[in-house]
Amino acid sequence: QTRSLLGVFEEDAAAISNYINQLFQAMHRIYDAQNELSAATHLTSKLLKEYEKQRFPLGGDDEVMTSTLQQFAKVIDEASTCISLTLLISCHAVLSTQLADAMMFPISQFKERDLKEILTLKEVFQIASNDHDAAITRYSRLSKRRENEKIKAEVTEDVYTSRKKQHQTMMHYFCALNTLQYKKKIAMLEPLLGYMQAQISFFKMGSENLTEQLEEFLTNIGTSVQNVRREMECEVENMQQTIEDLEVASEPLYLPDPDTMKFPVHRNLTRKAGYLNARNKTGLVSSSWERQFYFTQGGNLMSQARGDVAGGLVMDIDNCSVMAVDCEDRRYCFQITSFDGKKSSILQAESKKDYEEWICTINNISKQIYLSENPEEIAARVNQSALEAVTPSPSFQQRHESMRPTVQSRPPAARTSSTGSLGSESAALFALSLDSLVAPDTPIQFDIISPVSEDLPGQAKSSGQLGRRTNPFGESGGSKSETEDLILHQLFIVRFLGSMEVKSDESPDVVYETMRQILAARAIHNIFRMTESHLLVTCDCLKLIDPQTQVTRLRFPLPSVVLYATHQENKRLFGFVLRTSGGRVESRQTSVCYIFESNNEGEKICDSVGLAKQIALHAELDRKASEKQKEIDRVKEKQQKELNKQKQIEKDLEEQSRLIAASSRPNQSSGEGQFVVLSSSQSEDSDLGEDGKKKRESEA
Repeated sequence: QTRSLLGVFEEDAAAISNYINQLFQAMHRIYDAQNELSAATHLTSKLLKEYEKQRFPLGGDDEVMTSTLQQFAKVIDEASTCISLTLLISCHAVLSTQLADAMMFPISQFKERDLKEILTLKEVFQIASNDHDAAITRYSRLSKRRENEKIKAEVTEDVYTSRKKQHQTMMHYFCALNTLQYKKKIAMLEPLLGYMQAQISFFKMGSENLTEQLEEFLTNIGTSVQNVRREMECEVENMQQTIEDLEVASEPLYLPDPDTMKFPVHRNLTRKAGYLNARNKTGLVSSSWERQFYFTQGGNLMSQARGDVAGGLVMDIDNCSVMAVDCEDRRYCFQITSFDGKKSSILQAESKKDYEEWICTINNISKQIYLSENPEEIAARVNQSALEAVTPSPSFQQRHESMRPTVQSRPPAARTSSTGSLGSESAALFALSLDSLVAPDTPIQFDIISPVSEDLPGQAKSSGQLGRRTNPFGESGGSKSETEDLILHQLFIVRFLGSMEVKSDESPDVVYETMRQILAARAIHNIFRMTESHLLVTCDCLKLIDPQTQVTRLRFPLPSVVLYATHQENKRLFGFVLRTSGGRVESRQTSVCYIFESNNEGEKICDSVGLAKQIALHAELDRKASEKQKEIDRVKEKQQKELNKQKQIEKDLEEQSRLIAASSRPNQSSGEGQFVVLSSSQSEDSDLGEDGKKKRESEA
């Protein structure tokens, strides 16, 4: 980032130099040729007007400077119209002298002194940077087996001296670049100020008009130039003080391998950036080392060479492994291996502190700690030691060994694996002819049909199944099978060979015969192109994912996968049979066999599918047991409600019987301890209330 910012300043200095040269040439024309004074004046005015169009990386938004130069251009245009009216030759001589002293001298000084100083400092900085790189290279080649204290002291002193020289040169170079922004304004305004003053004294005939309009304006410009000069001097003093403070504070940092007791190792980082030496193979046994700037960005390791605008991807370090290695008798080397093991890179750190921090950082990123809300806190709990950090990806057997059921508990739908047999049933199926397994005239599909244009038989169009992006690392949103998917989540690189409808799905011979027919058809028709995909195996389904766009191409429900097997000799070939509803004949179920080629992982894929089906079977059994228990609880609850209802009915019947028995007794007076039985008319009177009673009295 510092070199990128330095490039911006250097580009601005080049733009300033180019612009000053043009302005100098324009003013030199005014000085050299009075006969072309009018044309040169117009050119100067034009350049001043174009200042706002100049693309200065650091000064493009200076509105005050732009408006001032626009006002100068306007006045110069007005003044140039009076040149033809001046007839006094002596005035031209005075004008030439004034232009030489007030206009040409300041801009010549800026061009010859300040701009050349920038170029000289740039060359010195480049030399110091090259010396520092050479010293670092010699230091990196120090042997850790045959250490020579004298050589090591000399190399360390060389690194110290070159680094200090580079730092001091860099700070003075940066100071000169910052000062150039102020000198640019002075070098442009002072010649113009001298030019205008010379023009005022030259045009005596128009002094009354020009003086009234420009006297206040030129006074303000002169005051502004003085203010800019004072501001520049103050800024230079501040930068000089900052340089002195940085030199004192940076003294320990000049050493290539600082003491870890003074500078502790940070083991909880999830982001890291710095220079590393990368090992590049140049032959079978030879190699070269290249120093580049490396940095992490999310789950990616990036590198940026000197002079590049942006970094490039080195490798994806999610789920990668990192370990310390011994390489070519160099110190502080470590190796990063990608998740699939196909790509690795050996890097060398400059110091032990950087070496341990890089290993810890990549170790934390490989565990995807950076995706959490508090990555440093989680890294502090997970990271125990980073001295010899290794992050091996757990193998298929290690991850699921505790979940493997016994052979007797294999579900009936998954009777076939890469090396399994079918017992008595398969013995009967082996006797079938090949025509009874796969029809000779069955069409073969050699490419994957896009889910947007055509559905797979037995699959429904839904945004959750087809045509949506899928994260192959299991970071998708929640669903009803999310818990099972987290139990098993295996990703394999496969190439689709073809698929065709089969007559039977009870024997691995179906898969073998389908492989034979598809390979023979590819050879006959010269079809060699294969579609590469990522096969994602979960406890819910099998998915074919586009490796570039992460869009699901095909989705195979796991219960529909009834048979899977690898080739008996070529273990890279494997296939599975998918039982679907419908097809060419809608009244029956059809079976389609899909054949793939993998990278020596056919048996592992079949084992993964078998384990997924067993996990899904256990989950289904648990679900059914839970539903059965819920049904039993509902039945018990219903029986309890019926029993309570029956008790309530019996209680109501007893109450009615008691009331009927009481109403059948003769009417008695309502004495103490006696019940009073009301007649129907009395009960009606009590129900009618006051109005009913008054109405009956009136009728009586």
